Amino acid sequence: MALSPYVFDASAENFNRLVLENSHKGPVLVHFWTPKAGPCFILMPRLVKLAAEYGGKFLLVMLNTDDLPELARRFSVNSVPTVKFFWRGEVAHTIHGADPDSSFREVLDRFIAGDANRAHTLGVAAWQAGNVQQARMLLANAAMADPDNLAIPRDLAKLLWAEGDGEQALKLLDSLPPEARAEPDIARLHAHLNLAETARQAPPLDELEARLAHHPDDLDAHYQRAARLLATDEFAGAMDELLLIARTDRGYRHDLGRTSLLALFDLLGSAHPLTRQYRQALSESLH
Repeated sequence: MALSPYVFDASAENFNRLVLENSHKGPVLVHFWTPKAGPCFILMPRLVKLAAEYGGKFLLVMLNTDDLPELARRFSVNSVPTVKFFWRGEVAHTIHGADPDSSFREVLDRFIAGDANRAHTLGVAAWQAGNVQQARMLLANAAMADPDNLAIPRDLAKLLWAEGDGEQALKLLDSLPPEARAEPDIARLHAHLNLAETARQAPPLDELEARLAHHPDDLDAHYQRAARLLATDEFAGAMDELLLIARTDRGYRHDLGRTSLLALFDLLGSAHPLTRQYRQALSESLH
């Protein structure tokens, strides 16, 4: 198709190079069409016009499903016209039917806004839509593209935790540079996730109390007890343990006693009696 330098016809031989490889440089739209369907001929010139309008910011590839049924099946195309947006070797978005140009512009503009911002926005949207694997891929790519944007690892850690992968969420946050881990949003998210993951893995309370009876300075046991108590909504007992850790050793796991207390203050709210009580106690112990 010679209508535009940004429009190509797919073949079995060129698909991987034309679509998958080029999608690592920028978005590639694949229009799955057939000459048997009238709506395809309505959408096709509009897409060609968009490709010219965007001037090479994306490539448009026409794929005739009659000629290439294997590729249509590979990407689960059951009706035409269908347009799939490829980015970094994966399908990042799909539009079924001859939607208005504004629908295509909206998605394209999110892609073209900037690699990291685009991937972050699309990743959150994919998560909200229930496309977890796609969201993980997009957010991971965004984090690599813009390591200074802490909102990206924050959202990826939340996704991992929500999907039951708390260990990976904590590893992600632990891998951040010290100055990033010290940022309030990251430190408090880390504290929340650490407490929840610790509560899931910690020994029963009676075992922890037996350990502490013999080794009262075992901060790991105190922290595990705090997590266990918090899991049963025994906030005062959990806060006692965390305050003890903060008073004993500010260096314990990057000041985890103090940051965990701050996370609980956020959870309960500034007006809660326990927040007021333990905030005052924490302030006095640290000064």
